[in-house]
Amino acid sequence: MTPGLSVLEKIDQWIAKGWLSQLNRAFVRFLLDQDANASDAVLWASALVSHQLDRGEVYLDLEKLSHEAGITLAIPQDETWQADYGPAQAELSALKPYSLAHWQTALNLSPLVSAGAGNTPLVLDGQRLYLRRYWHYQQTVTNRIQQLLPPSRAQLPDDLPAQLQAFFPSSLESPDWQKIACALALRSRFTIITGGPGTGKTTTLTKLLALLVKLAQHESTASKTPTILLAAPTGKAAARVSESIAKALDKLAIPDDIKQAIPKKAGTLHRLLGSRHGTREFVHHQHNPLVADIVIIDEASMIDLEMMASLLDALPPQAQLILLGDKDQLASVEAGSVMGDLCQGAEHSAYDTETRAWISRYAQETPQPSSTPGTPINQQTIMLRHSHRFNEHSGIGQLAKHVNAGKVAPALALLNASDRYPDLIPPARADYFKLRENPNADAANSLLKKLVIHNAGTTTDGNPLGCQGYGHYRDLILQGPASGEPHHEWATHVLAAFDRFQVLCALRRGPWGIEGLNQRIEGWLYPKQNTGLWYEGRPVMVTRNDYNLGLMNGDIGIALKDADGKLKVAFPADDPLADIKIRWVSPMRLPDVETAYAITVHKSQGSEFNHVALVLPETKSPVLSRELVYTGITRAKEHFTLLESGVNVFSQAVLASCK
Repeated sequence: MTPGLSVLEKIDQWIAKGWLSQLNRAFVRFLLDQDANASDAVLWASALVSHQLDRGEVYLDLEKLSHEAGITLAIPQDETWQADYGPAQAELSALKPYSLAHWQTALNLSPLVSAGAGNTPLVLDGQRLYLRRYWHYQQTVTNRIQQLLPPSRAQLPDDLPAQLQAFFPSSLESPDWQKIACALALRSRFTIITGGPGTGKTTTLTKLLALLVKLAQHESTASKTPTILLAAPTGKAAARVSESIAKALDKLAIPDDIKQAIPKKAGTLHRLLGSRHGTREFVHHQHNPLVADIVIIDEASMIDLEMMASLLDALPPQAQLILLGDKDQLASVEAGSVMGDLCQGAEHSAYDTETRAWISRYAQETPQPSSTPGTPINQQTIMLRHSHRFNEHSGIGQLAKHVNAGKVAPALALLNASDRYPDLIPPARADYFKLRENPNADAANSLLKKLVIHNAGTTTDGNPLGCQGYGHYRDLILQGPASGEPHHEWATHVLAAFDRFQVLCALRRGPWGIEGLNQRIEGWLYPKQNTGLWYEGRPVMVTRNDYNLGLMNGDIGIALKDADGKLKVAFPADDPLADIKIRWVSPMRLPDVETAYAITVHKSQGSEFNHVALVLPETKSPVLSRELVYTGITRAKEHFTLLESGVNVFSQAVLASCK
């Protein structure tokens, strides 16, 4: 028998079950071409590390694999799956002969694997197996951040405490973590400010930038104004941080010259680095770094490992990097949970003696000592805790808090008695409470339809609507531009109306994944249209970066007729700095798009909507997790509706953390 053939045959069986992909198999075939004598263990390991990359994991943990293969690989093992395909454990028996020692021995003996030296396709780092490219990204991120961490200032001006007190005269929390964030960010060239929605990350950043500008002027004999670059992973996220900074600056009493030095608009991260068409490379890199003294990235939880490595590679040696984001959100769509990894232990505020002395001296605050030892990154990480958007009367805020803590009982109590919290009551409240009493597919589908097609006025049970569904944007399209209204202004209004409501889900396939949901919603709103065809009103999401068009994975546009009556897809400008607010793109130039009435929670990151309807599947799934539910909830600004199509799925998701 040809070496490796038995493994390939087994892999084909796993592909038939949906556990592996053809791409995983192709990688194994490639390695066999490089080494025809590759052992079964090496071939299995290569298929599985490729599979983990598909799941967003940048390495294969061999120790976990040897003890809990099904959980490590996220192979479905619920009752429904077993009824269709048989028990998963029977198929996983192919991996049983391999202990951690077996994996490591086989890999260490293979010419396809090294500890980092050379150019082998696989790299074994202890118990972690990487594809070389991702091992290199990990090394870049780790080494560059270590270079940024040491304090760049031994002391600050004597009047700094007074300046901080003027910026933060009173606080609703003790200690004042916003003040502490500013003090620590003035010490080092690397800082992370993390916190949930409404905890004041952008407000803190704006005040911090004012302090940094003033400090730079103080330290420079020529009163130099620092060059500050502000970016976010997506156009939507960039627009949001731009709006937030503009509002914060209006309220800030600082000299005009300092205000002028603070950037009021953010660009996309791809534009910041200078994406190069047709390649994974950027204009800015180690040998052509950014021109900047300070670089700020908002919504950093969306940044994958490759992008973070590219950003750090392009950072000038003496520049300061500030990351903002919510560590508890889902990791990026692409591989690597960079923000979550960097923020490990942030909730403990595990500051060492030197850091605590700095905080006491300049912020004049005294955090409680932590019993947990802190890492060097912990010393420059600040977690904001008090939400200014969601108070104790906010159902959204309370629900997010309970879910994030993995507390099922109080979360269910909120959902089942949401009369106390109007932001958790959907328009069709009677249908909602019936669904809460008996979660089932028919009731969930009926309620979802009512939420989707509503526009304004009152519901069928006489209660005020309070929020609008997709019926609102559809009616704007049917009405067309007002007399004399330019088409780009009308398109802007249509896009804004669509953004008021969003259906989020966990899965791609099945009746409660984006495929089934989009098909049903399309039928409710446009019953005469054929699924998948272009028509006026069809919302689409870009599924692959297109540098030629300047469209990024996750961008959403709507098919509309332009001023000439031609069907085009209207996208918001990819950069808030641009004067043109709408880009009109021919549908024929958009091969990589999908209908976007329903999108996955992953794809919603960096966005906010007035009303979010989070639809959970009928049975548990490996992708359902506490982080996914938390992220879905916190996309809602005013209203949130949970639709369970099966019993206990929400509870199981809250108990399942992907950390």
